[in-house]
Amino acid sequence: MIAQRLALSLLILWAVSVVIFIGTEILPGDVAQNILGQSATPEALENLRTEMGLNDPALSRYLSWAGGIIQGDLGTALTNGRDIAESMTSRLINTLFLAAFAAVMSVPLAIFLGLLAVRYRDRWPDKLISATTLASISLPEFFIGYVLILIFAVNIPLFPSVASVYDGMGFFARLNAMALPAMALTLVVLAHMMRMTRAAILNVMESAYIETAELKGLSSFKIIYRHALPNAIAPIVNVVMLNLAYLIVGVVVIEVIFVYPGLGQYLVDHVSKRDIPVVQACGLIFAAIFIGLNLVADITALLTNPRLRHPK
Repeated sequence: MIAQRLALSLLILWAVSVVIFIGTEILPGDVAQNILGQSATPEALENLRTEMGLNDPALSRYLSWAGGIIQGDLGTALTNGRDIAESMTSRLINTLFLAAFAAVMSVPLAIFLGLLAVRYRDRWPDKLISATTLASISLPEFFIGYVLILIFAVNIPLFPSVASVYDGMGFFARLNAMALPAMALTLVVLAHMMRMTRAAILNVMESAYIETAELKGLSSFKIIYRHALPNAIAPIVNVVMLNLAYLIVGVVVIEVIFVYPGLGQYLVDHVSKRDIPVVQACGLIFAAIFIGLNLVADITALLTNPRLRHPK
């Protein structure tokens, strides 16, 4: 079953690569126009396009690009001639670090709030947590980011509004610079994880063995912690993995708002320059990470739920 999931993931990644290539092909404008400017002559544009290989047939360019990807070559940026893999390495590390920072804050807090909501089901803590998380889900990322800047960078200047990080920066200085984007990402994914945790545990709480535990006189906390949570761990792990995938691929808006030097900002910069190889490489990296984390979620579900391993 794991081999089937892996084969399906590779097939999906190939399909995504086709979609990414087609999507970048239909973008208006091209990098030659961006490099030479609006005053460039048609002859100069045509010569530069030929030199960059932009006039080659689309199928030939796709096969060349895909072949390079298989060999580990992401290509060369058209705007500056630099190797894409080398340029994006530090930015990918920054994005992964930001996502990990947000995950460390959001995952334990989401599980704790989910358990708390179940413990006080239909009472004011449950209603308060549900209302707050519902409001958080309803707000777009950019709005949350600007509200955090207004509160914690302008009105109460605790953190910088621009998340500037660089090589050699101290660990705690880096955490301080990343505090606001990490908080924004945490608020975005916390609500969904908490609500799914609550729903998974409540679904288990309706089982017969939970009723038996209640009849034995066990406390509500012990029933939830020792009996309900272990049996609800599979859907919770799936939700956590999906949200971790979102943390990594959904950072584009947050990175742009806080000018964070991550892969999302790198992607947006080169979209504006119509640097197609960079856009394609970034899109494929994001897709590979998302598919990989979904694969991990599937494997974890198989390992934690015997019914999935033995469907008959």
